[in-house]
Amino acid sequence: MHLAEVCNHHYPNVPRIILWLMVELAIIGSDMQEVIGCAIAFNLLSSGRIPLWGGVLITIIDTFFFLFLDKYGLRKLEAFFGLLITIMAITFGYEYVAVGPNQANLLKGMFVPYCEGCGPVQLAQAVGIVGAVIMPHNIYLHSALVKSREVDRSSRNEVKEANKYFFIEACLALFVSFLINVFVVAVFAEAFYGRTNSEVFTVCNQTGSPHSQLFPQNNDTLEVDIYKGGVLLGCFFGPAALYIWAVGILAAGQSSTMTGTYSGQFVMEGFLNLRWSRFARVLLTRSLAITPTLLVAIFQDIQHLTGMNDFLNVLQSLQLPFALIPILTFTSLPSVMNEFVNGLVMKVGGGLLILMVCCINLYFVVIYVTALHSVWLYVVAALLCVSYLTFVGYLAWLCLIALGISCLDPSTRSPSDTSILIEQQPEFES
Repeated sequence: MHLAEVCNHHYPNVPRIILWLMVELAIIGSDMQEVIGCAIAFNLLSSGRIPLWGGVLITIIDTFFFLFLDKYGLRKLEAFFGLLITIMAITFGYEYVAVGPNQANLLKGMFVPYCEGCGPVQLAQAVGIVGAVIMPHNIYLHSALVKSREVDRSSRNEVKEANKYFFIEACLALFVSFLINVFVVAVFAEAFYGRTNSEVFTVCNQTGSPHSQLFPQNNDTLEVDIYKGGVLLGCFFGPAALYIWAVGILAAGQSSTMTGTYSGQFVMEGFLNLRWSRFARVLLTRSLAITPTLLVAIFQDIQHLTGMNDFLNVLQSLQLPFALIPILTFTSLPSVMNEFVNGLVMKVGGGLLILMVCCINLYFVVIYVTALHSVWLYVVAALLCVSYLTFVGYLAWLCLIALGISCLDPSTRSPSDTSILIEQQPEFES
């Protein structure tokens, strides 16, 4: 069984449905980001001739293109996904070489945790990066994709060897993702940090950029998003940098569509035992993603659209506990993993990682709520925060029981009884 199926098998009905809704929320948020990214890419590639709302509508087409590829099988899709990742690595790598950031400072920032003059805004961006890199629904996706490999699961040696290669595959994928994100962050930091709107307006105006009006003629510090980033690259490093940046964003959006569609399929089938066609699944998530994005694109400006993208990154980070806690819980259960159960190092390391993510999210929520200026918003935010923390606490409680802290299990009948609460209740066997 993959992770969603194990959750269906062990969690009670109400927590299982809530957990499914949280994962679906992450998937829809990811799809909205794909729509935003593709709309921005089309706008940049067409030099503004395709409006943002037009780019949003064009993303409907890639839905059908993806469904067309689906009939050729999973391996072909994996190859296409690899092509998209290669395009991202090449395009963002080109930007990295063109900008040429200071390598010593880059390595220092990579290995020495510090941030001079950082505040809530910078923290929100950091939380967003975590959510953008480690999307929670992708954890469910990878746990399901390994089932497509031909492995004799009755053979201990074959399973052990398969785990080794799955580990190598995951490490390579994460390393490539890490490099791509290093390229993007380093390019923005080196090229745009500390610049003013007036300085950027002057440079863009001199190069004849049609987007120079994006930057007011004042001495305020420049604020950059994925749209302005492409414009600035074109102003400072030539039109080729702008178009290559747009192609990279487009490739990232398409890869997000693929992962979101497949993870949504596995999540729905695993949690609810529903068998929807991928066509119906894609149409549902894309409709939910396009509607609010299209409204913002029509009635608001690019700042609101990119601001929505930043918020969605943070949303992904807030959803991370709903993937990390279940996977640590069930990989620590001998009844699920048998001899491949987590050891002490994995239990402690995984627990500390989850605790760190939860603390970061909690701090961000506090900062976000204190920035509100309405009593009603305070009330709504407080209710959402309490609900969120309560459910995370519930999952963490079950996780601690699975990690071996049996004193937290009210169903333990004797000191020698190490049975786990979530394995004893009959409703978990549904």
